[in-house]
Order: sequence, then C-alpha cells, then structure tokens
Amino acid sequence: MITNDQELRATLERIQKFQEQVSRLRQAETNPKNYRLSVGGFLAELDRMNLEVREYLWLHPAEKVDDVSLLSTT
Repeated sequence: MITNDQELRATLERIQKFQEQVSRLRQAETNPKNYRLSVGGFLAELDRMNLEVREYLWLHPAEKVDDVSLLSTT
C-alpha cells in the first residue's frame, strides 16, 4: 500500500519500467504463445501497482491512510 508521495513516485517509476519491459518483449518475441507466457507476470504486477496508485490518489491528503475502510472505491 502506498502511504506517501515518495512511495507514489517510486511506484509510478516502477510502472513505467514494467511497461517498457513489456514493450521490449512485444517487439522481440515472435511467438504469440511465448510472448503471453513471458508478459503475464509483468501485466499482473502492473494491474496490482495501478490499483495501489488509484487507491492512494482516491484519498485526500487530510485522510489517514491507515484507515482501511477509506480505501474501498466501490
């Protein structure tokens, strides 16, 4: 869980690196099945990190991040 802006920046940088890696694999891998096997973990991690970013940005800075009930976006 992201708890401050520094962690947000680090997560956004990590997202960018994962996206670049997937893009490189997309260009390099000629077999679609091998490509999907190669990027599955990266895409799952990208989904997880993007959800963390969304949950952090959903909260106003005045709200306490340790209150788990505030993280529900549904």
